[in-house]
Amino acid sequence: MSKPFKFKQFTIKQNRCAMKVGTDGVLLGAWTSVDHAPYTVLDIGAGTGLISLMLAQRCPAELMDAIEIDDNAFEQCVENFEASPWSDRLFCYHAGFDEFVDEIDDQYQLIVSNPPFYSENVTSGDQQRDMARNSFSLPFDQLLEGVAKLLAEKGQFNTIIPFKEEQKFIELAAHFRLYPNRVTHVKGTPVSEYKRSLIAFSFQETEIKTSELTIEIERHKYTQEYINLTKEFYLKM
Repeated sequence: MSKPFKFKQFTIKQNRCAMKVGTDGVLLGAWTSVDHAPYTVLDIGAGTGLISLMLAQRCPAELMDAIEIDDNAFEQCVENFEASPWSDRLFCYHAGFDEFVDEIDDQYQLIVSNPPFYSENVTSGDQQRDMARNSFSLPFDQLLEGVAKLLAEKGQFNTIIPFKEEQKFIELAAHFRLYPNRVTHVKGTPVSEYKRSLIAFSFQETEIKTSELTIEIERHKYTQEYINLTKEFYLKM
């Protein structure tokens, strides 16, 4: 059984979720800009609710919606929301993204998604985990098409994807008039290859601000920039 993951201002129970608290979610929750003071936020594929909770800690948005299709993950997300200091602002829908897009008329000023992105047919023997990890459960084109419908005109969409998928994802996004404004390439150590791309999109074409982030100098010894990014959350940072 997975132990709860304690952060400075909230706790994530994760024993019923296929995808546990991981670096990708923490990176996205901490890296996403809230400088445009969004008052409506949507988290697509919320899992444990981690990213929504991080954003609730970081910004005073009044309406914070999350969507989760998996039964167990949905129940756990609701449990984590209700136990948090921001339970009055957080709401999780038990739905697939396509049905949510069809039914919701609202638009969001900030949309985030840590999407399933193993396009290879991964099977671990755990169906729940495979669904959380496989992009066939939410293909990139379906994700981007839905985001384009739900995003406010001056809103932002933030995501984290494999570095090797970045170019294809950006090209796909352009079909829906979504353009990258900020990109950070992430690698585990100074000598490892880039593993992830954090990307912020909007409907405005701007010069892309690019940067890179290295997580560890060596095993369990974190870089100063990673500490600066996550210290508001991790207990031991």
